[in-house]
Amino acid sequence: MKNYTITVNGNVYDVTVEEGTSTGAPVAAKAPAAPKAAPKAAPAAAPKAAGGAGSVKIEAGAAGKVFKLEKKVGDAVKAGDAVVIIEAMKMEIPVVAPQDGTVASIDVAVGDAIEAGAVLATMN
Repeated sequence: MKNYTITVNGNVYDVTVEEGTSTGAPVAAKAPAAPKAAPKAAPAAAPKAAGGAGSVKIEAGAAGKVFKLEKKVGDAVKAGDAVVIIEAMKMEIPVVAPQDGTVASIDVAVGDAIEAGAVLATMN
């Protein structure tokens, strides 16, 4: 048996997982432990751009993992240009600039797990 702590929508659950057999027989699921208080969030990281964050946010449309950074701080972008590529359900999804401008900050790194609506970058 292995014990895991899982966080779902801010609720923390302690679960125990039993190793099954290869017979394919169904295994009865145990009820999850009552949720306990979620750990306090770590302080927000400072923007990675020297000039601070821009006024226009570029947000993730879906939860996933940062796959690739298409632009860097200081790059000029046109509306619709891909800034970050996220991977969700084995698909690469471009997150695009909402308008023309300049990338002010990139707030994620390749490999970061992100939630839908997370700010990935900002622009001016």
